[in-house]
Amino acid sequence: MGITEKNIIEKFVDLFKDEYFWYEHRKNEKTEIFYTDNVVKVTGYTKEELLAMPGRGKDLIYSEDLQGLKHQVNEFENDPDRYCLELEFRITIKDKKIVWVKESIIANRNDDGEIIESFGKVYNITSYKEKENSLLQNIDELRKINVSKDNFIAMLSHDLRAPFTSILGFSEILLNETNLSDKEKAEYLSYINDSSQNQLQLVNNMLDWSRLQTGKLKIKEQRVQAQGMVFNCVSSLTGNAVRKNIDIKVNVPDNLYISVDERLIIQVITNLLGNAIKFSPEETSVEISANIYNEKLSEIIVKDEGVGISEEGKEKLFKIGKIFSTEGTKGEKGTGLGLALAKQIVEKHGGDIWFYSKLGEGSEFHVTLPSSANTILVVKSDKEKKKSYINFLKERFPLYQVIGADNGYEALGIIISHMPSLIVTDHEMPLMNGIKLIQSIRLEDKPLNIPVIAILNAESDEIKKSYDEYGIKTILDDSSGFDQLDEQLRTILK
Repeated sequence: MGITEKNIIEKFVDLFKDEYFWYEHRKNEKTEIFYTDNVVKVTGYTKEELLAMPGRGKDLIYSEDLQGLKHQVNEFENDPDRYCLELEFRITIKDKKIVWVKESIIANRNDDGEIIESFGKVYNITSYKEKENSLLQNIDELRKINVSKDNFIAMLSHDLRAPFTSILGFSEILLNETNLSDKEKAEYLSYINDSSQNQLQLVNNMLDWSRLQTGKLKIKEQRVQAQGMVFNCVSSLTGNAVRKNIDIKVNVPDNLYISVDERLIIQVITNLLGNAIKFSPEETSVEISANIYNEKLSEIIVKDEGVGISEEGKEKLFKIGKIFSTEGTKGEKGTGLGLALAKQIVEKHGGDIWFYSKLGEGSEFHVTLPSSANTILVVKSDKEKKKSYINFLKERFPLYQVIGADNGYEALGIIISHMPSLIVTDHEMPLMNGIKLIQSIRLEDKPLNIPVIAILNAESDEIKKSYDEYGIKTILDDSSGFDQLDEQLRTILK
């Protein structure tokens, strides 16, 4: 089939489907406007619909762009030496979407410089604008990273050298002074040890910060019990608290789970707790609490009765280029980098960190982190029965995620990744029966002690006794199985 005049016209029109032309003629204070048919391709409105509007098409201009656009057009119209104008703005098209357009205008003026007619072309530039905005955002992020890098290097040039002054000074005294008492030697060694520990912490923080910036430090999220994680942090700082006779109060529910990289969040909480102890006077208390913040996040709060933070310090607290470091109430040193790193870690998890503080009255730091849904694991080799149990549990506990496993080995993998609130398992299973599964769980799960309900195919005092030794409740897999399960669930999942 040969190329016809109609084919050529259709192809030509298709090339300009994302743009339309208009013509405006002014005569005797009357204005006539004409639109090409392609206006419907760009705006969704026909030319008849646009001309019937009060503004005859100008009604589509996005409200936030209208004022600036009027200013540009007025300047153009009132300058007799200008004949061309280009505008970029947003319009609201017929399906209520907001799109970017570019408008090129050519004006014809009379001898007095007044516009008597105008020609315009309008075309959709949304895709270009999106790419431009993305590039500008990337440039802005790169600029911030570059500023952080410069500030970071400037900070390193000072802070990496500073501790060595103390280390070298006291080590030279120990090497050269032969008449030092044991008490003096112990004191100088203590100074050297403190400076070395501080330097090591600074280097570790710097490495983690650098790896976070370059993307080499990956966030490996898993389901973590908040209470157990907090107790680990408290345990590592007990010596610091005892030396100042500070009471650490923990108020974290045992059923609160979060989805985080445990190692990194332990680093954050340890830093906040360590600071709270460092800046608290003797004979005071530090409180750490946690609970649900909203449907997606949990919140951890660290509160102290310490010295508080000055207004100058508040401005610098989380900024890598404005390191803020002061001595604790007993002269404890800090790197000044811990909170900046903590903020980076929390934000990488999709959370936030903020604080309230007043000089002389203490500080209160808040951290939000992703919550992890409570989970029930059903371990059953019979797929139909497993499905029945899962459906029953979903109906009974709609706020819980219910997961199934076909055998004990598959269940162990799910337990490690999801840390379920409850396990309902068959006793008779291929390769690994219920007792062996319990033994494996207890080896991995001594502090958490996940509750388990075992399903027996038949009454057996010997098997029941084995489960009793582990504190495991048993039910029979018969017609009353769901009734027995429901009874046990009421006591376990309150």
